[in-house]
Amino acid sequence: MTTSRVVDGKAAPRGAFPHVKVAGEFVYVSGTSSRGPDNTIAGAEADALGTVSLDIRTQTRAVIENIRDLLRAAGAELDDLVQVTTYLVSMNDFGGYNEVYAEYFDHSGPTRTTVAVHQLPHPHLLIEMQAVAHLDDRHGKEHRR
Repeated sequence: MTTSRVVDGKAAPRGAFPHVKVAGEFVYVSGTSSRGPDNTIAGAEADALGTVSLDIRTQTRAVIENIRDLLRAAGAELDDLVQVTTYLVSMNDFGGYNEVYAEYFDHSGPTRTTVAVHQLPHPHLLIEMQAVAHLDDRHGKEHRR
């Protein structure tokens, strides 16, 4: 059985796609950023003169927390992740991203690929992540929607 879901209380997808798709025992999370439901971007601030400050650590933390929320809506948790793909606008941000990533995952966590991309859908976004989780027997079918 396959189900798709747009999760209430999260930033609306910017296109015709779901936040998550459950296919059998796997949960696929669409590319997720630090954008909030009100379209603000965590880790992006502008001062009174319009000078923008972007923080990869704050954005990374917000992306992982958004993924956690999306997974929970499908009956999964971060520790169910088996694969993560990360898109960084600049590999100069790799160190800060890697530091925050290590707050959530260690060598027993999901496999990971990190690539640099030319740009993301908003100029203030430094990072986007997509993920795949596996629902094992401990979750039970009642959690799968």
